[in-house]
Amino acid sequence: MAVGAAVAAVVTAMLAVPSAGTAGAAEPERLVIDLATDTGAFHGGASGSLYGIYGDGAPSRNLIEGMHLRTVSTKAQDGPQHPGADALEILPPFVDSGGKDVYIYMTDIYRGFPYEWPGADGPAKLADFQEKIKKQVRQVLTMGDYKDHVVYVPFNEPEGNMFGTGNWSYNKTSWLNDPKDFFAAWKETYHLIKSLDPDARIAGPNTSLLFDQVKGFLQYAKANDVVPDVMTWHELSSPAAVRTSVAKYRQWEKEVGIEPLPINVNEYGHNYHLSVPGQVVQWVSAIEESKIDADLAYWNIDGNLNDSAVDANKGNGQWWLFNAYGQMSGHTVKVTAPHPNQQYTLQGVATLDDKKKQSRAIFGGKSGDADVVFQNIDSKLFGKTVHATVQEIPWTGQVGDSAQPLRLADQEVQVGADGTVTLPMTGMNEMSAYQVILSPGGNGGELAEPSISWRKTYEAENATYTGKGYSKNGPEGRPSDVGKFATSGNYNVGGLRTGSDGVLAIDVDVPKDGTYDLSVFANSYNLYDLVKEQGPTNVFLRVDGKDPQELRLPLGYKWVVWGHTDTTVKLTAGKHKITLSAQDPDLGVTKGDAIIDKIDLALRDEHVTRPAIYEAEYATVTGTRPGYSYRNASGPGAVPLPKDASATFWVHSPTDGEATVSLDHLGGGRAQVALNGDKLDIPKVGAGKPGTDVMRMFLSAGINKITVTGASHELVLDRLRVGPSSGNLATKVYQAEAGTLSGAAKATDAYTFAAGGKAVTDIGDGKANALTVDVVAERSGRHAVTIRYSNAEQAPATHYNPDPIARHSDLSVNGGTTRRILFPTTFHFNSFRDLTVPVTLKKGTNRLTFTAQELPDFNGDSYNQYDQRSPYAPVIDQVTVTPLSEN
Repeated sequence: MAVGAAVAAVVTAMLAVPSAGTAGAAEPERLVIDLATDTGAFHGGASGSLYGIYGDGAPSRNLIEGMHLRTVSTKAQDGPQHPGADALEILPPFVDSGGKDVYIYMTDIYRGFPYEWPGADGPAKLADFQEKIKKQVRQVLTMGDYKDHVVYVPFNEPEGNMFGTGNWSYNKTSWLNDPKDFFAAWKETYHLIKSLDPDARIAGPNTSLLFDQVKGFLQYAKANDVVPDVMTWHELSSPAAVRTSVAKYRQWEKEVGIEPLPINVNEYGHNYHLSVPGQVVQWVSAIEESKIDADLAYWNIDGNLNDSAVDANKGNGQWWLFNAYGQMSGHTVKVTAPHPNQQYTLQGVATLDDKKKQSRAIFGGKSGDADVVFQNIDSKLFGKTVHATVQEIPWTGQVGDSAQPLRLADQEVQVGADGTVTLPMTGMNEMSAYQVILSPGGNGGELAEPSISWRKTYEAENATYTGKGYSKNGPEGRPSDVGKFATSGNYNVGGLRTGSDGVLAIDVDVPKDGTYDLSVFANSYNLYDLVKEQGPTNVFLRVDGKDPQELRLPLGYKWVVWGHTDTTVKLTAGKHKITLSAQDPDLGVTKGDAIIDKIDLALRDEHVTRPAIYEAEYATVTGTRPGYSYRNASGPGAVPLPKDASATFWVHSPTDGEATVSLDHLGGGRAQVALNGDKLDIPKVGAGKPGTDVMRMFLSAGINKITVTGASHELVLDRLRVGPSSGNLATKVYQAEAGTLSGAAKATDAYTFAAGGKAVTDIGDGKANALTVDVVAERSGRHAVTIRYSNAEQAPATHYNPDPIARHSDLSVNGGTTRRILFPTTFHFNSFRDLTVPVTLKKGTNRLTFTAQELPDFNGDSYNQYDQRSPYAPVIDQVTVTPLSEN
């Protein structure tokens, strides 16, 4: 399996009922999960996003569906607040990927914050806004059944914007002090929307926090029959405030005489929390316990699922946390934390699904040791022995790709006479989240070994620095300063930059000879002067002064936005000195400016290199449920797949390319396999007896959706095993500059990190400026077209959010209908990424044509005034063509 880069000190999860403690020894903290206390149906509402989707493909539908995204709040269609995230453009891909509701911030039809609404006085301003509201509602009504997934949000933080005290307000009077104008505007606007769309759902008042004055709003709304359909406010506070505010609001409903409304806390979390699984799981536990919807706050760039998505199709640690959360089912159960409702301590959420005979728990927020205690385990469901799988979801930075969760332990544990199982967790990392899955045990299933055997973190601030320019930066984000970004150990180191002679030396000690995965957590701010020239900052790595390597470090949209650069080193058992330098006598000098957070080392042994295991009983199943009586299954059980029943797996790939997917089954029937929604052109898998079907298929870098669907009889699916391979799928690479360029499109050598030193730029601004590449397919069928590109276009921003633009290209195959592809930012035009799209090719030569032109607004009668819709395609370096699967 490919190991995620953010690996903390070794975590060992020993699964056993503990014996009596030593006299005088401190008792470990306990997270107690009571499986006998049902706290309500699993809701899944914490998986929401404010401005998290840019458009169809940015992020990919895989990321949206695999995150189990439930709600999205976003700008009005064609609003000038930020590039992309237009409500009606994201609506179809979101709903088609399983999403529930899109909340339209109708106020974001204006620019600025506070909103710059024109008018000589309050009534004139409101009249202008209501004309824009009419247009928005009429546009929604053109969306067919998709309109049923729209919720209108007429006002956003009205106490600080339109009905606050600022220069852009209605009359410079806050409605919190004198509500009559806001109440009248709410009533008038509510009736306006309902007159145009009688089935409309309207949300509000959407205050920046749950002010006490909201109770007065409820009283007015009830008296005037304008109660919102969804109650919304923001919680930029703490998980404890979520629980407190929801309870307070529910009491107001009773006192006012309003039936309980759905709630969406449509902004939660701070920079310090977002991207960090151990922090976000604490919010998730409060939100799930409150049975409400909630959306991650938007502090940075849009279209990356609020620092969950990397590029178009990769997830970081936070994405994998929501993937685990979204796969919960059944009902939640009571969880008692060692410090209940206290942030920055161990917190969690757990479920029990009686039909699946499965309990899941996700938890985190604490470093060190704790016991996770499952109480009241029903022997009728689980038997006298449970199978416990323990996983870690590490922090991998805001822009750092993460592999699937690390398997820490997979064991059978006897249930105590009192119905209790205690899982001692040692060496936990407060930045990580953890998952435990309990299933019936005692069936002799094969136990999986940990996915990593040795790992260690070395903080940059503890390393030795020689040379000029050193800085120890921090402390960064922490509980007392949540506006800053999280950083391992709170500090980082600067000094490796243009003109520097700096050397950062890290002393390491490893247990055995072998190859080690090495990850450097680093950041360069893409708009910083020294970084602008080259893009990715290059530094030089040596081990004990030997074996030099040049590394290109990650770019980010601000300082202290962490990603990781990965490589391997060969080490003998014992002590070594690893250096990161700004100069190397053999390789050159650093250009740019970088900060270093830490390095992670992990032994690359058979634990790491063996295929990754995805158990069918842990997959998302439809039309079936796991079974636990199969004596020859791996793990606790297997999944029977009668015709049309399915099991869906979220599979990670570190790169775009061929992989071997082995489907282990226990016989019984046959099934069809689909990859990212495409049915693969392979024979049906399965047979009447146990066996393994080996499939070679093309996996996209990041997240892949593999669905196995029953086709005949009842295949019993055991697991998938996924590993890298090569040479089975014919791959052909075409340099873009070797293609046919028309109009203004031209080859350039301005981007030194382009493959072969050249790439094609100025595609677009009209169909005449195009790139055409003739590619050859050995057979007809579905192929992966992988485009190596760069894109650093950025629109002028009005406030703290950087506003990178996702450029697009219209791709035509053999002159057919064009397909629009969005290309997320790469933060610099000299920073190249790969993006894969599936296409159908005929046998022989096929013509791929890339064009672009500026897209008009929704009605086609106007264009964006603020350079937020680019007329250009990205810079294209090369195009690679590979069959999706082997015949």
